[in-house]
Amino acid sequence: MDSLKPIQLNVSRYYRIKWYVDVAVMIITLPVIGSTILLFMFLTWLTSKGPVIYTQIRCGRDGKEFKMYKIRSMVLDAESNSGAVWAGKRDPRITTVGRFMRRLHIDELPQIYNVWRGEMTVIGPRPERPEFVKKLKNEIPCYAYRMSVLPGMTGYAQLNLPSDSGLEDVRKKLVLDLEYIELVTFWFDMRILMGTALKFIRFRYFDRLPLKCCGIFQKPENSSWAEKIGLDE
Repeated sequence: MDSLKPIQLNVSRYYRIKWYVDVAVMIITLPVIGSTILLFMFLTWLTSKGPVIYTQIRCGRDGKEFKMYKIRSMVLDAESNSGAVWAGKRDPRITTVGRFMRRLHIDELPQIYNVWRGEMTVIGPRPERPEFVKKLKNEIPCYAYRMSVLPGMTGYAQLNLPSDSGLEDVRKKLVLDLEYIELVTFWFDMRILMGTALKFIRFRYFDRLPLKCCGIFQKPENSSWAEKIGLDE
């Protein structure tokens, strides 16, 4: 980390009140979120064996580990043979209901409990698994900087980029995560919330349209952080 000292991450002042705003948003939307969680918990119980709520250890602010809650979207003991691996697009471990939930990120909704506990916020960098964090901190400059703040249920990077499948995908998301941490405001968060809601309507050829309408579409290579972490090399 010594070579990274000249690079400074200026965390937005909005983080002083951000968690309280997120809790207010969560309370307002609780009837819709709560009913959706109950519906898909029932569908998961109906269509596959095993507990409907799945927990996973993730790294939060300052690398502190916590238990994150999700609706189970894979078969029981999906990683018993493979260990910790990123899920692929056509991963055979994903159930039929799970595939639909993952497409709309419904499986992530139980994380409102983590928000309430102060372990996460609604919007922020997605928390990563400890098994991956150790490797990523060694492989990617500034990776640990994204853990300067609470992780989120949805985020700027998650809306603009597909799921990770390798180091280059992680580097691109890191660029947008760091840009978000520096620039986030109340209105920025509200636009991300709107973009998240609009992306539930999945257009095959116009998937970026909701983000452009909300003014939150961004290519990692156009961010000021791209050069800082060597994305363009």
